[in-house]
Amino acid sequence: MMFGITQPQSAENKWRGQLDRFVKENQPELAALFWGLWLENGDSQGTIGIDLQPTAHFVYCPQTEIEKLNDKVENRLQELLGIIDNNKPEIEVVMIGIGKGEIKLIQFAPEPVPSVCFEQFAKSVDELLELLEQRMNGKFEV
Repeated sequence: MMFGITQPQSAENKWRGQLDRFVKENQPELAALFWGLWLENGDSQGTIGIDLQPTAHFVYCPQTEIEKLNDKVENRLQELLGIIDNNKPEIEVVMIGIGKGEIKLIQFAPEPVPSVCFEQFAKSVDELLELLEQRMNGKFEV
């Protein structure tokens, strides 16, 4: 990798760049959604994910399913599992992007923190889900 020089994206990896841009453009809203879901469920449902197929939508990725996938891919997701296990929802957002047969970690520390983002938006979790899914509509090629 050469720093400062953008590498051409292959068709298979285009979704990764599109997801990065979406996350960057919507960090406060994603942080608000993450915190709202955390308040409702903690980690009992698993990690929130953005599934890009057939159209972009939010899903839960249960810990047991990520562990099963890790076993199938010869423990190549061990680092991802460690990040999920050590997530501090008060200060950082952790989500999983799901593309065509691939996953991508989404992790950022929003400014302000997730709880403040949630308070500032003053929307329900359902309203945030709807808003973000509308914004995702048509943004990804997988």
